[in-house]
Amino acid sequence: MRIRRPRSKKLKRQLQLKPPGTAPETLIADPAAPKPRITVIGYGGESSHEEREIASIDELRAFRARHPRIWVNVDGLGDADAIRHVGEFFGLHKLALEDVLSTRQRPKVDLFADHLFIVIREPMPTDGHFDTDQVSIFLGESFVVTFQERQGDCLDPVRERIRGSRGKTCSAGPDYLVYSIIDAVVDAYFPVLEAFGEKLEELEDRAVDRPNASIVHEIHATKRELLLIRRAIWPARESVGLLARGDSSLIHPETRVYMRDAYDHLVQLIDMLENYRELGSDLMDIYLSSQSHRLNEVMKVLTVIATIFMPLSFIVGIYGMNFDTNHPLNMPELHWKYGYLFVWAVILISGGGMLAWFYKRGWIGPGNWGPGRP
Repeated sequence: MRIRRPRSKKLKRQLQLKPPGTAPETLIADPAAPKPRITVIGYGGESSHEEREIASIDELRAFRARHPRIWVNVDGLGDADAIRHVGEFFGLHKLALEDVLSTRQRPKVDLFADHLFIVIREPMPTDGHFDTDQVSIFLGESFVVTFQERQGDCLDPVRERIRGSRGKTCSAGPDYLVYSIIDAVVDAYFPVLEAFGEKLEELEDRAVDRPNASIVHEIHATKRELLLIRRAIWPARESVGLLARGDSSLIHPETRVYMRDAYDHLVQLIDMLENYRELGSDLMDIYLSSQSHRLNEVMKVLTVIATIFMPLSFIVGIYGMNFDTNHPLNMPELHWKYGYLFVWAVILISGGGMLAWFYKRGWIGPGNWGPGRP
């Protein structure tokens, strides 16, 4: 899994569309973003579950009249007018709608007079990359409205519970639906972090057994992705904690118990994340230690070879000087019939003796070559 860098490009794009100094409550959509697709689910009360896609506010008005509680989900933020119309229909604050279109928001909770605005970031690993998308949630007395950057999310289990009338989602209020959405997004981080854990274990094995330069780039890419997850999870813990202990009447005491459970899940995620980030930092030290150990093993082999050949080079160097053999002081072995064999015996005994001495000293042997043996 390698990281791309869409955040800086997205920030630059949004600054171009909405430069600093733009008047508050100004809704400007990115024309390159997907066009909104609005789906609505009605549930609760005596009416049966109903789910459909709508194209106008009139359809939404008629749908809401038939159901005591509804969930409106908007996929795509490419049309500011559509976002504005939905916000006006439910009485959503324009400052919150402005934050919906500004998708670089950190997780947070804003309390308004008759509704809550919640921002949470959803993990979106695709095609070997990792990124997070903004999920904006509005909670009112009888409605939940969610805005997402694009189609495709982790909320299908929540929809299936509503369709099958399972669990408390249908019988409880909209605040429990908001908990279910937050819980689904939080739980989606667990398999992502598990994948990072496996990746880090693989990098650790490679750093010890097969260290090479490519591991350095993978370690840095993994650390950047973990930092991206940290930026999404840490503020979310604060936001969910506020919902669990807040004073808003829209969150009932029964639901706050479940919010505390979501808070506990976030704490578990943070513990896992910090462990993985610490391991990622240690991987560079492991890599450098492995490289140093490998270099030491190579130098040991070269030193042993050079040390063995030093006396042998000395011996053959003497007998290769070709002094005059007529004088009695000049290499009388040249006329000895066993002189050649004698020199080979001296060479073999010298080399073998040095190897035996190295082995006895513990400098060479099976226990002295690590996994980085050349």
